Amino acid sequence: MAVRHASAAPSLLSPGGAGAQAMRDRPDAAVISDLHIDQIVDAVAGEREERDLIAGLLYQPVRDAATIAYRHEVFRDLEDPAVSEVIARFSGQMSQVQAHLRQLADMRSGRQREGWFLDAASIYCDAVRSLAADLDTQAITSAGLSAFGDYLARYVASADFARLASDTGSRKSELAAISYQIRIKGLRVEVSRYDGEPDYSAEIERTFARFQQGAVKDYRVQYRTWPGMNHLGAQIVDLVARLFRDEFAALTEFCGVHTRFLDPVIAQLDRELQFYLSYAEYIGPMRSAGLPFCYPQVSASSKEISAHDTFDLALATKLTAAGQPVVTNEFHLAGPERVIVVSGPNQGGKTTFARTFGQLHHLAGTGCPVPGMDARLYAYDQLFTHFEREEDLDDLTGRLEDDLLRIQKALLAATGDSIVIMNEIFTSTTVADARFLGEKVLTKVIELGMLGVYVTFVDELASLGPAVVSMASTIAPDNPAERTFKLVRKPADGLAYALAIAAKHGVTYGQLKKRLSP
Repeated sequence: MAVRHASAAPSLLSPGGAGAQAMRDRPDAAVISDLHIDQIVDAVAGEREERDLIAGLLYQPVRDAATIAYRHEVFRDLEDPAVSEVIARFSGQMSQVQAHLRQLADMRSGRQREGWFLDAASIYCDAVRSLAADLDTQAITSAGLSAFGDYLARYVASADFARLASDTGSRKSELAAISYQIRIKGLRVEVSRYDGEPDYSAEIERTFARFQQGAVKDYRVQYRTWPGMNHLGAQIVDLVARLFRDEFAALTEFCGVHTRFLDPVIAQLDRELQFYLSYAEYIGPMRSAGLPFCYPQVSASSKEISAHDTFDLALATKLTAAGQPVVTNEFHLAGPERVIVVSGPNQGGKTTFARTFGQLHHLAGTGCPVPGMDARLYAYDQLFTHFEREEDLDDLTGRLEDDLLRIQKALLAATGDSIVIMNEIFTSTTVADARFLGEKVLTKVIELGMLGVYVTFVDELASLGPAVVSMASTIAPDNPAERTFKLVRKPADGLAYALAIAAKHGVTYGQLKKRLSP
């Protein structure tokens, strides 16, 4: 028996109870891979039962500012330890309920299935009542959790739930009052009602208690957590059921009446909670390590964007786990500025910066906290990436032709509301051609009014006009070989270009040292 209410079902994902219906299509697989969004999603969703829901929400950002703000509110409520504790306890109990219900199909004993079903209903009733009471006493500010609490209050006060809770409590009490004894003689097992016979186990414990000296090893058999019952146990339960026909008949009737006791709205809200709990758990170690996270301002009208102390989330996950420091960066675009052209020494953090820019905008659309002290980001319609690929020997087109075809496809599909991130393209051609093609591509991006990042070793591209901002990776002042992984706004200085030319002709310091060594 399912409990349903006439009022609109609330959602924790968007206002108006729309849930996940307003999500856009999943981004292109290449974009997901280039920005390492897939690594973030895998780490957040893990092996949870709700993996598909969590992954879907993280892969499919929304553009609606109201939905993003709605999710921010829920995340903020869950930052309160008291609220987080009661939600986590409810989630754990609901996980037990779902586990019980899944295990029913694998049980051979009908009597055991009925008992396990009753336990699931009992856990469920306790979870619902406890959360309804807890949310009523917490300082909830989000519309999502407030609507959840209101729904729970109405549900707990309903006649249907009252009957479920009453029936569950009665069946549990009746079964708990059953006492029986087992006599085993050879291969014969007798089951009978308990009629005040002495409890020999208690007498044995009292007899040997005098010999106990401190803590001793426990030799008692440890039962498995899996609720499987062997054929002997099943036969004993059947005999007990014959002795207590009324109690077990009432249990059978209970299972028939309350077959669908799990309210579908509460089940869905519990699934939606996993999106918040899993992401909060994922960023928890990074927050503990001192890395900042914030709730970005997201606008579909203003392209003045910024972020301070931000970082690549996928990379930070690995570095934090290894106990290594994470370098943060910042950027801002104002007025006519639209594109950041990034140059500087190789392996100086340029690609990581480009990924960070893309990750921030993608994650901002999911309504999740993003890396950084603060951020102001754009609600884009499409996100395009173009990262260098390994040459495919089966592809009859060369790398340059492949670059041109991929960029053409992206620019034809893009609008002025799109974001494009290009990383080290046109490296297979001459510097002059890379400059010529880069100017053509950036000119088109600027004409469309798109936001973007363009990582290149061609410094001239950093001075195409007021729409372009030059940023460069830096090196340690006293050691040119040491990268700081910090990027700053400054004119391109030609060092990346010189290093690229030297590497092309095999005359870098490392190459010369290797050639000249005896």
